[in-house]
Amino acid sequence: MKKKVSLVIPCYNSEKSLYEIVEQASRCLEENEEYDFEIILVNDGSKDKTWGIIKRCSNDFESVKGINLSKNFGQHNALMAAYNNVTGDIIVGIDDDGEQDPWDMFKLIEKLEKGGYDYVCASHQTVKRESVFRNAGTRINGMMAELLIDKPRDFEFNSYYCMRRYLVDEIIKNNNPYPYIMGLILQRSRNFATVELPVHRRKYGSSGYNLRKLLKLWLNGFTAFSVRPLRVASVMGVCTALFGIVFGIGLIIKKMINPEAVMMGYSSLMAIVLFVGGVIMMILGMIGEYIGRIYMNINSSPQFVIREIVGK
Repeated sequence: MKKKVSLVIPCYNSEKSLYEIVEQASRCLEENEEYDFEIILVNDGSKDKTWGIIKRCSNDFESVKGINLSKNFGQHNALMAAYNNVTGDIIVGIDDDGEQDPWDMFKLIEKLEKGGYDYVCASHQTVKRESVFRNAGTRINGMMAELLIDKPRDFEFNSYYCMRRYLVDEIIKNNNPYPYIMGLILQRSRNFATVELPVHRRKYGSSGYNLRKLLKLWLNGFTAFSVRPLRVASVMGVCTALFGIVFGIGLIIKKMINPEAVMMGYSSLMAIVLFVGGVIMMILGMIGEYIGRIYMNINSSPQFVIREIVGK
């Protein structure tokens, strides 16, 4: 019995590139007779005609299933919606921007099958981002993931990947309204591998991630899967307190030795007050972020809401 591949594509404002990507993916999957396949397209609250293109794809290609979310929930939430609707034995993820070649998916699948891995993703050694900001954001995200959720230093997660069905079945058990796919995978397996693949320049549009969305993504991941930010805040609080004690003792000793040497001025006092106040506010903000997410979980905020499904 042939295994089945489920190709998952989260879509956001991709009306110009999506049909071409689906056409290429469908053709290469049809030509490979080793696997059955399906293509899952999730419209994540696009502001253009992406949903119309998805409906057209579902009419033109028998294997396409389209899912329309009620609003923009975010890429990771859209992926969770797709994972809850896949039926394949191997799940492949690809972007909707045309930077990745659908024909390369079988290189990932071959590595997964022959190597006995749970998760295999592309490694783009010569990737060219659209801006220095976007590239820097990716590097910062990787460093923070290493520090806070123990991502392997020599492994880079990528949006072009494949993984086994059991891993997806484990991931969708999570009903947190702030899913973070990298963290969910790291919680369940470390049996990873990469395949170096070329990346193409985006033909249409630009990245959907701006500073606000990147910060939101980082907070989602690191507050959902690690308490280390709280521990860092605690250490900073202790260090600040120790600094204040040592500084105070030093001033007392200096005053006793030479009373005229210590000038208790307004500037030094305000600097210390602002420094300590800033640390306190930062710690309170971090605690508030965790409490807010607990509140959202208690109120059962949805991961995603499906408005409509078309296709098979």
